[in-house]
Amino acid sequence: MHSPHDPYVRVRGAREHNLQDVNVDIPRDTLTVFTGVSGSGKSSLAFGTIYAEAQRRYFESVAPYARRLIHQVGAPAVGEITGLPPAVSLEQRRSAPGARSSVGTVTTLSNSLRMLFSRAGDYPAGAERLDSDAFSPNTAAGACPECHGLGRIHRTDEELLVPDPSLSIREGAIAAWPGAWQGKNLRDVLDTLGYDVDRPWRELAAEDREWILFTDEQPVVTVHPVRDAGRIQRPYQGTYMSARRYVLHTFADTKSRTLRAKAERFLTSAPCPVCGGSRLRPEAMAVTFAGRTIAELAALPLSELAEVLSGAGAGGEETARVLTADLLARIGTVTELGLGYLSVDRTAPTLSSGELQRLRLATQLRSGLFGVVYVLDEPSAGLHPADTESLLAVLGRLKEAGNSVFVVEHQMDVVRRADWLVDVGPLAGEHGGRVLHSGPPEGLAEVPESATRRFLFPEEDEPAPVREPHTPSGWIRLSGVDRHNVRGVDAAFPLGVFTAVTGVSGSGKSTLVGQVLAGVPADRQAGEEAGAGEQFCAEATGLDAVDRLVQVDQKPIGRTPRSNLATYTGLFDTVRKLFAQTDTARERGYTAGRFSFNVSGGRCETCQGEGFVSVELLFLPSTYAPCPDCHGARYNPETLEVTLRGLTVAQVLDLTVESAAGFFAGTPAAERALATLLDVGLGYLRLGQPATELSGGEAQRIKLASELQRTRRGHTLYLLDEPTTGLHPADVEVLMRQLHGLVDAHNTVVVVEHDMAVVAGADHVIDLGPGGGDRGGRIVATGTPQEVARAAESRTAPYLAKALGS
Repeated sequence: MHSPHDPYVRVRGAREHNLQDVNVDIPRDTLTVFTGVSGSGKSSLAFGTIYAEAQRRYFESVAPYARRLIHQVGAPAVGEITGLPPAVSLEQRRSAPGARSSVGTVTTLSNSLRMLFSRAGDYPAGAERLDSDAFSPNTAAGACPECHGLGRIHRTDEELLVPDPSLSIREGAIAAWPGAWQGKNLRDVLDTLGYDVDRPWRELAAEDREWILFTDEQPVVTVHPVRDAGRIQRPYQGTYMSARRYVLHTFADTKSRTLRAKAERFLTSAPCPVCGGSRLRPEAMAVTFAGRTIAELAALPLSELAEVLSGAGAGGEETARVLTADLLARIGTVTELGLGYLSVDRTAPTLSSGELQRLRLATQLRSGLFGVVYVLDEPSAGLHPADTESLLAVLGRLKEAGNSVFVVEHQMDVVRRADWLVDVGPLAGEHGGRVLHSGPPEGLAEVPESATRRFLFPEEDEPAPVREPHTPSGWIRLSGVDRHNVRGVDAAFPLGVFTAVTGVSGSGKSTLVGQVLAGVPADRQAGEEAGAGEQFCAEATGLDAVDRLVQVDQKPIGRTPRSNLATYTGLFDTVRKLFAQTDTARERGYTAGRFSFNVSGGRCETCQGEGFVSVELLFLPSTYAPCPDCHGARYNPETLEVTLRGLTVAQVLDLTVESAAGFFAGTPAAERALATLLDVGLGYLRLGQPATELSGGEAQRIKLASELQRTRRGHTLYLLDEPTTGLHPADVEVLMRQLHGLVDAHNTVVVVEHDMAVVAGADHVIDLGPGGGDRGGRIVATGTPQEVARAAESRTAPYLAKALGS
């Protein structure tokens, strides 16, 4: 038995995911960093085991009736954990927050600001004092009735809905209408109502055009379809919906991103004419503090808001002094984490996962908790090296307040500052899952099998790899880029080379790179999803040399467990065809569709091909358990009787990419897909690994692998936003080989990047800044890495010079 005052968290027999019966002791009240290559098992140890067990114990203390209201994590596969305090998790959530979520709601700054206006605001003479809810656009008491608190209204007009008035309705004049049967139905309903669907649109009477496009009426008529030879179509009741009503209904209610994007093309967005974009009722907008409305204060960068509040609260009444002091303290922790460029009203969906995590970290810093374990997921992700110092100071303050800080991290500057280091590996998947070192960081120097060791202790005499720089084959020139904090900037991106765009958080990097995408005509994207949207630059030249654009982001490859690595890359199509060609499948008449778990026939119908079922428990939250019939295999017994070289389709999906490469040797279609996945360092993932279990970095590399396996035609421009996020330095080397290989094949690669090792290996660098928000948005330096490293005004320069060894 361990003493109740044992200063260690002791883990025994951890078997979560790929952990191989791990035993490890970690001291409390320390900054402990977990390192290891992607997929080594470090997150399984920190989050899947330690945090999950702390949460499970907390749930056991909650009343059974209340437990059903909480999203519950299953018990981790671990023998025993002793010395474990309560835990707080700060993960980089992959799910996007709602449009009404903002910096203010995440940090609770909105609550404090509303309270300030309610209790200490300057009201018009005779006006009744308002409750704090009246200052929130997310409540019925405060939301503008015209735009329902969104600040913008969406409208459409005839030119948008009918781009070519020379066409008739039957020929598709109303471009906003749906295709296929639904569009035909609307045309037939109009025809039945007596409108001429064969006359050119421009020849129809103005009042008819107005009714067809904009009526709110929804008449129901009996439609008698034209009978085709040999087909009997019965009359049916058809309901008419105007083009405007259809577009607005689709935009507001559809769950399909494709349909929503299509509807958006027929809408214009403008500030609400009633509230002017403030989102609030006039009564709330009539109240001021320091001479400004709540909407005006919420729109200021936090660093500026702090200056206004400091001046206003100093000589005011006691209520105002107390409330402004509280607000200033809350803002202080956010600005300390390098987020002073954000405003209270900045919507959460526009923030990176790293920014969101740091906002939650700032909130925790104000909570005053002590004696807990904070488990953080790569807090340095998306951070410029200049901002990492302030992050380390905040982590240090959490520790000094009497907490344990456990961090999963790849940034070596953070690792060097750790009190304790847990290195997991040596490789990924089944080749990892062991603790190679648990102790002070300097002890890792004695562990030769660690992949982290050579990056933490670089050899002095090890020469840096030398790449022959590429010469630009042309330039894409953007003039007058004007969006967010990038104001009237001219930028030039060289073609045929590797370009890194750098700068502190919020300096405008992603905004500028997004304009390259905005400048490429959608019809030239060769089947890629058009992402052009609005134009935000006056002119873009040099795009003629680009045949195709590929944007590789970190968005999930699917939103449900039914989407996985094999289905996304197209590999599963090949697998199903191979199974359909086996002797057993042919004898039974099984087609490739039989081997899909998404359609009835071959799948297990008890779990609908999910592999697990929801179990409803009285007074407890529902939980998931393996399907009692297929035991997680997803298929029915008859389908599993078909084998390919001794394996069932369920067993093939359970193979890792590395194992599958050997299994499918000699099958060209499968070999190509698997080879590219290995090339981007994903050999440890299972073919059937659900999309919901993948990190943003893994999703991005899967997308890149899917792109690499295509037969490339013409000059392709690749845009990547922080591709090294979530990657161990050893994995970064693998990824960079692929990206430089694309440039060697005469393509163009542009990355937004904070990793100075990547920037140092670029052919061209564009550095934005010098600060974030209003203090950024300018190109501070541009040229080769060596030239930018000498730029006096650049905050990137000293860190880049260090990476270059100069």
